Formats: sequence, C-alpha cells, structure tokens
Amino acid sequence: MDGFRQAGERLAAWRAEVARRAALARQPQPEGARPPSVRRLIAELGSPAELWREAGKVRRAGGLELPRGTSRAVMLVPGFGAHPMRMRGLARALEGAGHRVSDWGMGWNLGADEDRFARLCERVDAMARKEREPLTLVGWSLGGLFAREVAKVMPENVAMVVTMGTPFSGDRRANNAWRAYQAVTGHTVDHPPVGEDLAEKPPVPTVALWSPRDGIVAPRSACGWPGERDRAIAVRCTHLGFAGHPDVTRAVAALLTEG
Repeated sequence: MDGFRQAGERLAAWRAEVARRAALARQPQPEGARPPSVRRLIAELGSPAELWREAGKVRRAGGLELPRGTSRAVMLVPGFGAHPMRMRGLARALEGAGHRVSDWGMGWNLGADEDRFARLCERVDAMARKEREPLTLVGWSLGGLFAREVAKVMPENVAMVVTMGTPFSGDRRANNAWRAYQAVTGHTVDHPPVGEDLAEKPPVPTVALWSPRDGIVAPRSACGWPGERDRAIAVRCTHLGFAGHPDVTRAVAALLTEG
C-alpha cells in the first residue's frame, strides 16, 4: 500500500508542477513590452531557406573569405532550446580563419539555472587555463546572457563578449519566447536564477550584434544602449539565422581580428 500511496503522491506532484508551468506560459503580455510583430515572427519560419540561399551564394563565390589575424581562443554558447551543433557552421568558419573554437560542453541549452551556470564557469576557467589566454565568448540569444554573466564573475578569463540577438536590455518580456522559456524552466523571466541586472555591462569589451529583422527578440533589447555594451553592430538576418548567416560570421571574425 505504501508503494501505491507514494506513486499517487508523485503523480499529484507532477500534475501540480505541470499546472504551475502552464500558468507561467499563459501570463499576459504586459503593456509597454513590445516584442517583434507577428509578421516578423512568421518570417522566422523561412530561416532555413534563407540560410540555404546564402550558403549557395558563398559556394558560388568560391567560399567565405574571412579576415585573418592573431589566433584567438573562442567559446560558442548556444541559444535557448539549441544544441551546440546548431553553431557548428560558425565554429568551422572561425576555425578555418585560424581560431581555436570550443563549445560550452553541456549539450542542449534548456534555460538558466545555478548548476548550469556553475558548470559553464568551470569550463571557461578550464579552457582559459588550457589555452593559456582569456577566451572570447560568443553567445547566441540566451547564450549571450550566459556569456555576459560569466564575464562579470570571472573577467580575468574573458577577453571579450560577443552577443548575437541577446535580450539583455529593456523589458524582459519584449520578445516572443518568454512564455515558452517560463514553461520549460519553471521560473519567471523577472527573477532568473542567474544574474539580476542583465543590462549591466561586463567589465570586458562587449559587443552586441542585433538585427532589425529579428522576429523573436525586440531589436532594441538586443542592441542595448551605450553603457550596457561597448559597441552595437547591426546585421540583417532572422533570429534563427544568427548562428549561420554569412554576414554574422564575417562580423564575428572581424571582431576577433580587431581583438
């Protein structure tokens, strides 16, 4: 009987947790928090076709020419719901330009939590020791928030932070992903377990790549304001295209050359 009672209690707890997360996903959009338009959001569905076309242009041009300079140690941090393989094209291009590229080492990015953040800090520290130099952290969307917060905690291990479509500025609900994020992680975007002042600039060179075509994150949130980042660079791609669009790859490679 104890086994049946425990099973019933676990089922009741599971149902309560599902209901709680469903409620988080149903929260209304607050006034003043303006995410990208529905038209922009729908355009994200065309991202794979756009990246295919851009890749074809690169092939016909004989490959993607990237600036080369001093070899840098780079770590790529994927966005919410993404796997490091999603950034493999960017990694290969940067490796081809002479840089040493690693991923964050934790597979799928399923949200911010203290354990995941601690493990990322440990990996950054280990890779910086291995490479014998601070890393350039390149974070896509939520990955950029991870990168910024790591740089605040251990600036001695971070040479530069580059964010790509990262919602670090303004209202945390000025995007089309916050409800899904809350449902998956179980916490609100207002009180993340990692970082409280997301707009605070890390004490290292920090560059924000943003796109006026972003259908997930409001461009102003990803661009930020002076004082929240050192530079903001506009590229023309969808949010899902940040990880593979040639213009983004060129921008990141150019920043590494400057750094």
